[in-house]
Amino acid sequence: MRTARALSALTGLLVTLPLASCGVFDSGPSAEDAAAAYLRDFAAGDNAAAARRTDAPETAREFLGETRRNLSPEKVEASVTGVDSGDGGSPTTAKFHVSWQFGSDRVWNYDGELELRESDDSWKVHWRPSVVHPELGSGQSLRYQLDPATPAPVLGRDGTRLMGPQRLIRVTVVRKEVDNLSEVAGSLARGLEPVAPTVTARGIVEGAKDTPENQAYTVVTLRLSDYRRVKSAIYELPGVRFPDRTALVASEQGYASQVLPAISESRKDRLNGSDGWRVFTANSSGAELKTLHRAEPEPTEALRTTLSDKVQRAAENAVDPIDKPAMIVAMRPSSGGVLAVAQNESADDKGALALTGQYPPGSTFKMATALATLEAGEADIGTKLGCPAERTFNGKTLPNAHHFDLGRVTMKKAFAESCNTTFAGLASRLPASALPTAAEKLGIGADFAIPGMTTLTGEVPSSEEEVTRAVNGIGQGKVLTSPFGMALASASVAHGSMPTPKLLESAETRVNEQAKRAPSEQALRKLREMMREVVRSGTATELSGLGEVAGKTGTAQFGDGSRAHGWFTGYRGDLSFAVLVTDAGTSERAVRVSKKFLDGVG
Repeated sequence: MRTARALSALTGLLVTLPLASCGVFDSGPSAEDAAAAYLRDFAAGDNAAAARRTDAPETAREFLGETRRNLSPEKVEASVTGVDSGDGGSPTTAKFHVSWQFGSDRVWNYDGELELRESDDSWKVHWRPSVVHPELGSGQSLRYQLDPATPAPVLGRDGTRLMGPQRLIRVTVVRKEVDNLSEVAGSLARGLEPVAPTVTARGIVEGAKDTPENQAYTVVTLRLSDYRRVKSAIYELPGVRFPDRTALVASEQGYASQVLPAISESRKDRLNGSDGWRVFTANSSGAELKTLHRAEPEPTEALRTTLSDKVQRAAENAVDPIDKPAMIVAMRPSSGGVLAVAQNESADDKGALALTGQYPPGSTFKMATALATLEAGEADIGTKLGCPAERTFNGKTLPNAHHFDLGRVTMKKAFAESCNTTFAGLASRLPASALPTAAEKLGIGADFAIPGMTTLTGEVPSSEEEVTRAVNGIGQGKVLTSPFGMALASASVAHGSMPTPKLLESAETRVNEQAKRAPSEQALRKLREMMREVVRSGTATELSGLGEVAGKTGTAQFGDGSRAHGWFTGYRGDLSFAVLVTDAGTSERAVRVSKKFLDGVG
């Protein structure tokens, strides 16, 4: 019996020990677990869940939500680094580490400490702003701000600043803040008229109505100098706001408008450098109190281009007064460096016509026809050829301009006087691929990837048909090119082979398609002599007093043939260029523009 009672007592002891163990060791999540859970929810951006793990959930939720909105991180990481159990009557605390990641390698790390208190048999984070950051006090918040780097300037080949950082002011309207939108729009349009005459009250009203009422509609962006001119007339208008920013802009409004903005956009990362940023504390009014972390902006070096300020201004001054879309492209034959790309306002409205517009080149294409003829041995510059008033090819009649008839003249004279019937006849006798091959040697049809700008040189198809070759030979038919392509063609003649065009000194052009070989030097010497004769005694004698100018005029019919573009392309020294005045009727206006351009270059 004694043995049974002992076994019974032992059995009871074995049963009760595990029960006692539950009360001593299995008391739910530890303080460290509670701290880790709070930090996990905080890092995940689950503000409601993180707030429920504190002893002031409503206050915590609101504060955590505001912090997240103010900092807008891409990612947050947080972890417990140690726990002090509070022996000796001190509170239980957990040390933690937080990493805020804002993208683009912007990371903010810091350590902190939070207090944990037991409540209803569980641990809670004792709420105070310092559980987010140790230096946050009551009524304070965290703020994140970018500190943009000052954009690097864009320089010309001689170091002249072509683009630089300027303060720009956006004139905006917030519809929700305006009682009478039509009245405000009218006042704003009248106030802006001295600096932005194209802004209308109707446009402002329509734009504002198409924008959510609590968002700002941008009416116009002004340079600081222009904003100051009209500030007094527009500053007090209700609902009109003026946020500002620093951006890279041309030295003058409209300057090199078809090339500088493209450089700025394509090289944006290179020019902008690395923005700085900072995190700071602010009081309840949003005023800054203390910077907690700062990374200074890192500007970059200026970007040097091949553009010449002098040549660009001369080109713009030459085309700006023209009432038709007009443009000039200029480059250096020795290097292929683009010196100028200029368009007047009428051309700008239609895009980058000087670089990518495709037009029939008219008689300027006789450069390629003459080159093909010389290289094929079909004629020499002294060969006597017929230049009748008109000539028929397989039923199609091609006339000279104004039906002039020179009889029999040398090829050199026919080129200088731009005799269509002579060169159509020469082209008709050439092989199918002769014209495209000659054009390709001059760069027409070459394809480039030029850092900073997009270009199209043109297209010259081959043809087995006599009439098509005849028409193509005088730059009509299916031949198309751009002012850039013709400037490159003249550069190739001057240089002796096609130079690879470039715009940025620090970036190389990728040649996707180019001339297979250079023209023969013998043929080039003769072509140069013919182009020089155009200025000495031919269709461009207006340029004869401007130095050793060589070139070719062109009148290119389009549409139903009753209208024509005017061309001139040529070179002088280490300057090649092409001028196009669209719908000019004849080449005379292009020659006059060329004269003004060369006068400006000096």
